[in-house]
Amino acid sequence: MQTKMTGAILPGNSTVELREFDIPKPGHGQVLVQTMAATICGSDIRCIYREHTGKGPEGYQPGTIAGHEPCGIIVEEGEGLKRFKKGDRVIVYHISGCGVCHDCRMGYQISCSSPLRAAYGWQRDGGMAPYMLCDEKDLVLLPDELTYADGAQVACGFGTVYEALEKIGVSGDDAVLVVGLGPVGLAALQLAKAMGANKLIGVEYSEERLELARSLGLADYLFKSDGDALAKIMEVTGGKGCEKAVDCSANDQGRQLALRGCREWGKIAFVGEGNTCTFQPSPDIIHGQKTIYGSWVTSLWRMEELVEKLVRWGIHPEKLITHRFPLEKADEAYALMAAGHCGKVAVVFDGTENC
Repeated sequence: MQTKMTGAILPGNSTVELREFDIPKPGHGQVLVQTMAATICGSDIRCIYREHTGKGPEGYQPGTIAGHEPCGIIVEEGEGLKRFKKGDRVIVYHISGCGVCHDCRMGYQISCSSPLRAAYGWQRDGGMAPYMLCDEKDLVLLPDELTYADGAQVACGFGTVYEALEKIGVSGDDAVLVVGLGPVGLAALQLAKAMGANKLIGVEYSEERLELARSLGLADYLFKSDGDALAKIMEVTGGKGCEKAVDCSANDQGRQLALRGCREWGKIAFVGEGNTCTFQPSPDIIHGQKTIYGSWVTSLWRMEELVEKLVRWGIHPEKLITHRFPLEKADEAYALMAAGHCGKVAVVFDGTENC
């Protein structure tokens, strides 16, 4: 087996640099995963690719192999494994928590409070390389019915959305509004539909993303994000608005639309990160008896639950991937994702463009 590999790092000036790394050896409780697919997250662009603006959990360590949405197959075992083995297809839950703090014990390693917390692609090497070293505790089994590209989508984006939809309790009783149809918003529509939502409304400013949502049949109504969007939402909901809303836009006006497009007693999840939100508490929240939920990534146990349900529902998250690149063209992949005129972008390995 070779001892060297090429990995992609993000210098922070809207470029990608390919460097040579040693292929790591797994220690106790660890495995070596051969990466088959790794998708690019909006937080990679926001906090790392353009400039190193992340702090704390989103603080990128320069020189770290990027990519926190990886999926692959175990090719080498360390000692002391308890569940997984060589040959298993796995999704990597991208936050490696300490395992013993309160949040980790609830399965929410994303909120791990220990200084030992390290996220793949941020503080420890991630999936933008042919191989990655993983702790066994961070793995989710990928069923044979799902592709590696499906698994990469689950690793962050779909897991994040599923957590939010479960928090606000989407069901067959609900009309659901999704504001911002980037990859996370598109995933929200796809999952809300599978969870039984009886009316789906999507709002987006990008014509390319509106067309993608339209071509995939993800919503009953798709509206351009403009001054008429709220009136159109009210028109198709009998003047009452939706029972549930999800903001994936990370935009002040988008968040206001999610709040005001939700009916009395409605529930709103804020998923998109960054920027601000300006609203009037009394008319926008208090008088309407509405509830806002913040939702950050997901728990490990809920990610496992999502994988099981994707198989049951017959859903393939890879449908939202519009572009695939080999690692040597990672610069093109990140530039495309940063421009925003696409769905999800994936880097694939070993000729797995159709994985």
